[in-house]
Amino acid sequence: MHMRYRWLYAISFLTATPLADFATPLAPWGNMRVKHTWSAVPANWETLGCPSAGTTINLYIALNPHQENALVDALYEVSDPKHPRHVHLTVAPFAPSFMPHPDTLELVTSWLTHHGVRPSSISTTHGGAWLTASNVLVSQANHMLGASYQLYRNAKVNDTIIRTVSYALPEVLHAHIQAVAPTTYFASTRTLRQISRRRSIDAAVALAETEEASGKPVTVLLNRAGEVTPSQLRGLYKTFAYDPTASDRNTLGVFGFQKEYPSQTDLTLFMFNYRSDVQPPNLATYSVELVNGGKYNPNTPGMEASIDVQYASAMAFPTPIIFYNNGGTGEVDPVIGEPLSGDLYLESLEYLLRKAVIPQTISVSYGTYELNVPQEYARVLCNLFAQLGARGVSVLFAAGDYGVGKICKDASGNVRFTPEFPASCPYLTTVGGTKYHDPEVAAPFSGGGFSDHFSRPVYQDVAVSAFLKRQGTQYAGLYNPEGRGIPDIAAQAFRFITIIKKSGHIVEGTSCSTPTVAGIISLLNDYLIANGRPPLGFLNIRLYDDGFAGLNDITSGSNPGRGTDGFSAAPGWDPVTGLGTPDFEKLQNIFMIPLGGGAGQGNRPKIRGPVE
Repeated sequence: MHMRYRWLYAISFLTATPLADFATPLAPWGNMRVKHTWSAVPANWETLGCPSAGTTINLYIALNPHQENALVDALYEVSDPKHPRHVHLTVAPFAPSFMPHPDTLELVTSWLTHHGVRPSSISTTHGGAWLTASNVLVSQANHMLGASYQLYRNAKVNDTIIRTVSYALPEVLHAHIQAVAPTTYFASTRTLRQISRRRSIDAAVALAETEEASGKPVTVLLNRAGEVTPSQLRGLYKTFAYDPTASDRNTLGVFGFQKEYPSQTDLTLFMFNYRSDVQPPNLATYSVELVNGGKYNPNTPGMEASIDVQYASAMAFPTPIIFYNNGGTGEVDPVIGEPLSGDLYLESLEYLLRKAVIPQTISVSYGTYELNVPQEYARVLCNLFAQLGARGVSVLFAAGDYGVGKICKDASGNVRFTPEFPASCPYLTTVGGTKYHDPEVAAPFSGGGFSDHFSRPVYQDVAVSAFLKRQGTQYAGLYNPEGRGIPDIAAQAFRFITIIKKSGHIVEGTSCSTPTVAGIISLLNDYLIANGRPPLGFLNIRLYDDGFAGLNDITSGSNPGRGTDGFSAAPGWDPVTGLGTPDFEKLQNIFMIPLGGGAGQGNRPKIRGPVE
């Protein structure tokens, strides 16, 4: 919605958001103070100089809420079945306390119009928590933000984006603006991709054509020892006996970026081979929703989209699957020299948050190293995931495929383990990886560790503190013991069979475990909805309480990173497999009763978000 604004001549006193700083007869747009800066151009990026005159960008401006903790308090309360407010919120905008104060909206809009941004191009977005200024000239943005936008190319993947290594805001706006994007976040879809590791498959088990002369699919891949199929996963995690009955009210969303598409032909063949109970196999389908100029070409299926959709479908069938493709890349069109539209996550979240009905479960298998993400940007993006959780959505993210990460230096020059983002956000559920069975052990590539951007949330206090006590001083200085621990949960992630362009492939990574867990959570949501209960929504409140009793504790294996053995799996929570892998039947029983104290938290303190 577009709004008219007036200049501020007087500002009333607000208890939650201090506005006294700008109580002045004239809007003071001078006195610039740096909001974020890099000491050097981030690794693997090189400057190509200034964009051409007339180049425009869209600016996304995250505004401070009227009450700082209101959204997170509400998220935790509606996620707790024994809390009086255990009713998920409806479509945004939410309560005024979650949103910016009207005076903040007016002040920031006045600043934009002062710099020549047309009021018609300014809109509230992301449930009312942000302002978006469309088609802003780069020259305008430079002046407004004290920035120096340039073209940067990634030497590894050859992407070109428009960014600045530093930006500032008028002193008066620092109390009102949390972050502005795109500014100092150097990433594109190809640097974000969390694509599964791919292994070649023996020629003897290569897939044949999908159809015989009769027009029916043929069995083309024999199961071999050590390979993971949906039947094995359904047996291991005890979903075989459950028959979904709420498919008219329950859906599962899978997010894909750039030119990553699934194929219905491949899905049908996959189901024929590995869900033989689904007859005919083409009953397993998915719908496609295009976000921010997204496209869909099933003739060029990708590894990531294929593994995500095939395993989400196989685990949750007949639950409807929605595949979202976001066409934004953050890159510059090489022909016209203009940036292609949109911040990937911001556009995706805006698309979901403005919908009246959102899938109850969402699976995302993408990420980047947290140290590459400005802390302000990470926090405001994380708050948007909190909005989804408050709406009753269980959001699952892959933990990453490099163990504790490639050890490298942070912005201060200190050598650190490198956790993934958005996996490190405390308002979503992060999925690690295991392999083998009887017993399951941690997959050595399973991402895990501790956030440098987010403090440990209250719901993790007991479980993570117990691990840290056992850990002692090992790796002291390489990680933040006060940080949010990842992952939260895990599942098989090793030697998954998938089908791409009618050919069989063996892949591994948390891009395999994440849609697997998403499928199981979707079945639990089906069960709850069918029994007149609300969906799970934000999972972690229950996983770290009585939900722990419905997980298989993984106590062996580790996640080495370059130069170290990494963390070790251990009894209870650990930064390799989290709390463990799901036992569907146990979770069914647990989630149908009021929240207890099964994880030993007892009388928990008032829950708030991480202390920043």
